[in-house]
Amino acid sequence: IRPGCAPCTGTEQAVLPQASTSWAGHDKEGLPPIDGATMEDLDLARTCEILNKIMEYELAGVVRYTHYSLMVTGPYRIPIVDFMKAQASESLVHAQQASELLTGLEGHPSQQIAEIKETHKHAIRDILEESLEHEVFALGLYKELLQVVENRSVYLEEYSRTMIGQEEAHTIELRKMLRDYSH
Repeated sequence: IRPGCAPCTGTEQAVLPQASTSWAGHDKEGLPPIDGATMEDLDLARTCEILNKIMEYELAGVVRYTHYSLMVTGPYRIPIVDFMKAQASESLVHAQQASELLTGLEGHPSQQIAEIKETHKHAIRDILEESLEHEVFALGLYKELLQVVENRSVYLEEYSRTMIGQEEAHTIELRKMLRDYSH
């Protein structure tokens, strides 16, 4: 029993909230908001737009990293191919996570992927530099999302921060991989 609460007798009836059409209080199905706050200040259209961009960009990452894994040659091929395949798999997971959030916010995921520029440069250094560029851009998308959701949704804010941390880790790893090529 919480302080100030009367013990339950078992005869109480649950009082369900009335459905509303706004995020203030409850959603249209009468469910409480995700984070316990009202999220009434959350710009849903902008949040969904960014989540869709993230999904499209991460799906492009699946194609990009798969392509890179096929194009790597030379003595370091095996570990770099494994790294690229892992990046492709992780990009798919990231796209799925963004899509789940998008649809949870009543958004509609597109069937597009972000543009992938083919440079026809397949030396390991070129591939790593393009990968770094890709990760830096993804980092920017997650930072953009954080700006929109910060102090409006704890859940979306924590998601954004987690993804920023992961993308920063990728950029650090790629920079370390590129060190051999800077001498």
